[in-house]
Amino acid sequence: MATFLFEKIVFGPIKSRRLGSSLGINLLPVDSKLCNFDCIYCECGWNDTSAKKAFHPREEVKEALKAKLEELKKFHNLPDVITFAGNGEPTMHPDFEGIIDDTIALRNEHSPKTKIAVLSNATLIGREKVFNALKKVDQNILKLDSAFEETVLLVNKPHGEYSTAKVVERLKEFKGQVTIQTMFLRGTFDGKPVDNTTHQEIEAWLNLLAEIKPKEVMVYTIDRDTPAPDLVKVPAEELHAIAHTVTNRLGIHTQVSA
Repeated sequence: MATFLFEKIVFGPIKSRRLGSSLGINLLPVDSKLCNFDCIYCECGWNDTSAKKAFHPREEVKEALKAKLEELKKFHNLPDVITFAGNGEPTMHPDFEGIIDDTIALRNEHSPKTKIAVLSNATLIGREKVFNALKKVDQNILKLDSAFEETVLLVNKPHGEYSTAKVVERLKEFKGQVTIQTMFLRGTFDGKPVDNTTHQEIEAWLNLLAEIKPKEVMVYTIDRDTPAPDLVKVPAEELHAIAHTVTNRLGIHTQVSA
């Protein structure tokens, strides 16, 4: 299937299923994905291990965002949210905390009503600078696709060591100032069944949410082409049923993007 890459540091605004009018920031290379996950559903395709691992310099990101906000302000088209996403994992950038500080300052100057969001796979929240940066943003949106490491290994394909227990313990340290996002999907990959919507998966996931106590949960499913061809969307009614369970059982607001 066809996948795509973001070709600029700053892109949009685009209409986000979850966030509204979103001005994207891509800290990663424009010609290849750079991530410590290699999710089988990633719209940016597979990691290219042969590609040059080059991040956009902090000052270049700052200048690009400043120019875009000035342009949008001129045309009365300021976004609802500035979103760090792009071609991989934004928290891998060595100057991530400094870039967040720059973004907050520019937002305050040019578009004070705009929120700042980070979409992250949560693997690097053990780093103090990453953790501190995420505590500064308005919408700290972190991935948790399964409570089971065997599912994470199959679906998210983390590079290096991965421990669900360690990630959850760190997520708890946000003390509720975190949004958990979960991709639900079905199909097959590498000859193995993929389904994180089973009763066992949902119950274990709910138990972790009860520990983490996030301020919000976002559940969604496949919307674009995926690098693994044999994956399918979860029907909207099932996503709403999952969201209903989260809200009723845990009292956590849950947003559905089908």
